[in-house]
Amino acid sequence: MSTSKKIRVAIVCGGRSSEHEISCVSARGVLSALDLDKFEAILIGITESTGEWVLLDQQNPFLEKSNGLPEVPTTAPKLIADLHGIKQADGSALNIDAFFPLLHGAYGEDGTIQGLFEMMAKPYVGSGVLASTVAMDKSFAKPIYASFGLAIAEGFVLQKRDWELNKSSQIEKISRIGFPIFIKPARSGSSRGTSKVKSTPEIESAVSAALALDPKVMIEKAVMGRELECAVLEVGGEVRTSVVGEVRVLGDHEFYDFEAKYLDGSTEFDIPAKISVEKTNEIQNAARNAFQALGCEGLARVDFFLTPEGAVIINELNTLPGFTATSVFPKLWQATGRNYSSIITTLIESALSRSQNVVR
Repeated sequence: MSTSKKIRVAIVCGGRSSEHEISCVSARGVLSALDLDKFEAILIGITESTGEWVLLDQQNPFLEKSNGLPEVPTTAPKLIADLHGIKQADGSALNIDAFFPLLHGAYGEDGTIQGLFEMMAKPYVGSGVLASTVAMDKSFAKPIYASFGLAIAEGFVLQKRDWELNKSSQIEKISRIGFPIFIKPARSGSSRGTSKVKSTPEIESAVSAALALDPKVMIEKAVMGRELECAVLEVGGEVRTSVVGEVRVLGDHEFYDFEAKYLDGSTEFDIPAKISVEKTNEIQNAARNAFQALGCEGLARVDFFLTPEGAVIINELNTLPGFTATSVFPKLWQATGRNYSSIITTLIESALSRSQNVVR
């Protein structure tokens, strides 16, 4: 590739998951901050209901839903996505140099689209197939964290088949953990389908809400503590961590749910968190440990609880965290000395520099 030629980066957003709208918000942010001296942007959307790939108008890419959040329009020009790359309807290739997937949740953050990029032999931002899949599925990630010495919340996995086979015995098993309990899909994000349960009568509706998004559900004893987050970024092959931030949920929200995150402005962040240098170092080391334990690449946001007794407990690792300029991941790096645009450049350059993740 000529040094004078701009790198063509396809920003891919939308998708068929419950986080479709948040993906569109992230894409709008990345598009606005992309270094146009180095990169040429191509904005690709995946429709929510049918999963069609479409070419989006960068000036006015999205429709607006009733809740004010954006969605990919089904009327945009159709694209053809296959093992040979991305083509327009007339067969002309888009000639993409690298992909920047911003598909939070299923079909994007879970290794599926990463597998497609691998088969296209195209570089892409973020973790590979296996790391993406494992990080997305909390039932697989938690035992790995524990095996690397990270503390995890007490709990177990509930399968849909077991729930349908004997609901009453499962309710009894869940109740024995002790309240409050979090019931959530094993493979969903943005707290969609997540419930905080305080008594036995609340269990059935909470499990049903989680099963509506995933046939595998996580049952976890609630951890009483502060919610802390640390961002991880690969720079020149070196894994670096940001300052630690604290999430504080205001108002009537029981926890950091979808509405608190995106809709009603009831969340505040302390960046950096008001914790000791020792706890900051402990959380940064734990974030790095979790990132490497799963074999992640590129970026991640790692979420923890800090209990009143001082225990650091990992909640989850997000391989494709929210990516607007005001999302937690960029804000943590901003406080660490890296601005939004430079993070995007670093991620694309990192993707271009590494080899494919497949075994030959």
